[in-house]
Amino acid sequence: FAVPGDPKVPVLYEVERTRTGKSFSVRSVKAIQHGQPIFTCQASFQLSQGSPVQHQFTMPTVPPPEELLTQEELIQKFLQNPNLAERYRKHLNKIQAEDVPIDIKPVNPPDIFSLEPQEPKQLFWVRARGYIGETDMKVHCCVAAYISDYAFLGTALLPHRQYRIKFMVSLDHSMWFHAPFRADHWMLYECESPWAGGCRGLVQGRLWRRDGVLAVTCAQEGVIRVEQTPHQSKL
Repeated sequence: FAVPGDPKVPVLYEVERTRTGKSFSVRSVKAIQHGQPIFTCQASFQLSQGSPVQHQFTMPTVPPPEELLTQEELIQKFLQNPNLAERYRKHLNKIQAEDVPIDIKPVNPPDIFSLEPQEPKQLFWVRARGYIGETDMKVHCCVAAYISDYAFLGTALLPHRQYRIKFMVSLDHSMWFHAPFRADHWMLYECESPWAGGCRGLVQGRLWRRDGVLAVTCAQEGVIRVEQTPHQSKL
């Protein structure tokens, strides 16, 4: 991501056929607005091929989504707290008002008002809202790309909750698609941050199907700038 995009201006996409092979093909894409690149992408495609060399990590053992609260329900619980500071109340109401086309159920929701450092790991059940159906797999991949960016970089901030965020934006985002999936079915999103430093954070993620199959792997690096002085909770 080179510079911020402008949602009011059409995007011109330049696609270069970098390589077309028998098994693999590569396309390089440049998105342009106002005469300058705002985004570059390299996409690699492979014909389906079988192989005896197969393995994957084991999906984490977590409660099923039917036993967990949605993000909206969790926020509503916080809003019912009569001692909630007005600044937090406005922030939560703003989140509630956003029309996010994703169903999200945190597995271990953090106390959003606590400043105690936490391990840089998160688990969510996620799915697209509405019905997509048995359509072209590329549609589900596009929807998963949108879902995978939600709250991803914030994983790197969990050990540093005492600092107020000044600026945070992703620099790049990579995805590897391993197995077919339905983006409108519940998937477990496992996020972790192995490193942060130099005003940057690195996060990695895995999208698991409910049957334990690893469907997608993600990675993202972003800019994270915070106020130098830690702040105190004013709940």
